[in-house]
Amino acid sequence: MSADLSPSSFRPARIGIVSAMHAELSAVIERLPDERRSVTGGRTFWQGHWHGHEVVAVRSRIGKVAAATTATALIAQYGVDCMVFTGVAGGLARDVRVGDMVVAHSLLQHDMNASPLFAPYEVPLYGRSRFPVDALLSRALVEAAHSVLAHPHDTLGSEAVAEFDLQASRVHEGLILSGDRFVATSAESAALREALPDGLCVEMEGAAVAQVCHDYGLPFAALRTISDRADDDAHADFTRFVDRVASRYSVAVLDAWLRALPARGPQGAARLVS
Repeated sequence: MSADLSPSSFRPARIGIVSAMHAELSAVIERLPDERRSVTGGRTFWQGHWHGHEVVAVRSRIGKVAAATTATALIAQYGVDCMVFTGVAGGLARDVRVGDMVVAHSLLQHDMNASPLFAPYEVPLYGRSRFPVDALLSRALVEAAHSVLAHPHDTLGSEAVAEFDLQASRVHEGLILSGDRFVATSAESAALREALPDGLCVEMEGAAVAQVCHDYGLPFAALRTISDRADDDAHADFTRFVDRVASRYSVAVLDAWLRALPARGPQGAARLVS
């Protein structure tokens, strides 16, 4: 599944950008000055250019089935050749705080259990529970995330930084857990930490998209901003955080990544975007 994404060789023809929520997608669409709208499978896809790259942006809606449907359409109908999922997640690991970012090394469905026929979490007939991402694509997102978090005031403004206490946010790399439930109690998050101690955060879409990209051999990466601690306070200020922090962080990281990525010229020749 892995492709060579080094600046000298990887020049994607069409990049799929997926978000689960409207606020996140709206921030992305604002960066596509020539966007064209089309509808497939009940979803609106926005095609345009960002720093010289052809981009297809779409809101997947929430949950694993919705995300898998969207990812399949991006590949089969829109011909993307790499895919990035951005959004929010609840922090699980003790050192993953609100305002931090997590870039996946792999993704797992924490609610998958076909035992005793298969081991817990193993996806039947795949022989695996964890779906890896593309390492080099993810590394590029990590570098972009570091550059954004180094100057939070530039992206969010001083008021939001102070309101959510985002002075020392960090980038984490590792396992992201996905499941079809919003983890919003301390008991649930504690149970996940005990069962899957290397899980960094929990969300509702990424592992399904990773499985679709695995099936199609497509490079995939996932970036999540931590909106809460997946505990009894997970609902507090969630919408406000998405609007004021997560959506802005996501678009800033994507902007930094795409700015640094060599783009194709008019006839498909590579050129660097300044």
